[in-house]
Amino acid sequence: MSNPTETAFLKLVNQHKGILYKASRIYADSIEDREDLQQEILIQLWKSYQSFKGNSEFSTWMYRVAINTAITYLKKEKQRSGNHTDAPHHFEVQQEDYNPTKDKQLEIFYNAVQELNSLEKAVIFYFMEGMSHKEIGSNLGLSEGNARVKLNRTKEKIQQIIKKSGYEL
Repeated sequence: MSNPTETAFLKLVNQHKGILYKASRIYADSIEDREDLQQEILIQLWKSYQSFKGNSEFSTWMYRVAINTAITYLKKEKQRSGNHTDAPHHFEVQQEDYNPTKDKQLEIFYNAVQELNSLEKAVIFYFMEGMSHKEIGSNLGLSEGNARVKLNRTKEKIQQIIKKSGYEL
């Protein structure tokens, strides 16, 4: 991998790899699906990297690509079962540290998130990344007030789902 564009790309992706993990946890439930989705997001990022102008933060752009890819990928996944196309690139992303206690809580949280619709998932994803109501709104084409209401309702919905499942965070 001596291509300077590829090196710069991988450096940026590794700096923001949390986006990959969170997007795949929110939009896919099995480990295999998560890994496939991470690869798919990486491929889409790489394909559109040439058109990334740097007008926005790399991370902002990466969120958009990750969410759009996750949503379209899952629609496609439901239509085709089992036949995987070979990816042109297999990107390696460094793994996160594993913390079982924290991980159990995350597991419960992510299981609840699985039950949200795609807009709610996007709202929670952006919220988890520490974005303001204004930023969430502008990423999703909502007003700041609308984003705040949507986020609060989504948080309540997650709590209800967790309570219903009998778990406590």
